[in-house]
Amino acid sequence: MLQSPVIDIKHLDHFFGQGQLRKQVLFNINLEIQAGEVIILTGPSGSGKTTLLTLIGGLRSVHDGSLKVLNKEMCNASAKELVEARRRIGYIFQAHNLHKSLTAQQNVQMGLELHPEYSVAEMRSKSAQMLEVVGLGNRINYYPEDLSGGQKQRVAIARALVSHPKIVLADEPTAALDKKSGRDVVNLMQKLAKEQGCTILMVTHDNRILDIADRIVHMEDGQLSNANLQLVTAG
Repeated sequence: MLQSPVIDIKHLDHFFGQGQLRKQVLFNINLEIQAGEVIILTGPSGSGKTTLLTLIGGLRSVHDGSLKVLNKEMCNASAKELVEARRRIGYIFQAHNLHKSLTAQQNVQMGLELHPEYSVAEMRSKSAQMLEVVGLGNRINYYPEDLSGGQKQRVAIARALVSHPKIVLADEPTAALDKKSGRDVVNLMQKLAKEQGCTILMVTHDNRILDIADRIVHMEDGQLSNANLQLVTAG
């Protein structure tokens, strides 16, 4: 029996603004992503990639079409349903979005705050363990200003993965990193996601990391093309 896609999008349109200012930014998006896939979403700035990511992640409401995430319909979902969806998704942003006043461990712990089943002690323990996994076990009490760019992004990855989400959404995770740090970060994301059995959908302009993808999907002017392009590596 075939498993349902973890992300299943059909005839999705999206608009910004109201009345005469209403502007369509996504047009008839159709995309299926299976469990465990690593998908890279490419395209020029302003093409709608981040908007699509925020809709999948429950950070915006879906109004037209169908968008199912882990078999839950996101179109016209209530605020409570969007929060429920976000509990099962990890987010990694271009700017690592760490709180400057919190230590690495406290930043990672924030990834568990939507999960009331964990006690404070369990949250501390899990966040410390996750920092160990990403190679920052000796930096748990460091503040972001005392970490390098690559280390900050590792903290962000730890925060995204600490709750063992089914889906990780990453928006330009290597944009601010040099070549080696960027490669290290995506290798780490790929390794941890495969170990946890989760799906990665990553927006990037970084041609140096396209080889980690199972598929590359291209977006231009709010429309998808090559939605089923399989990446074939030489060798």
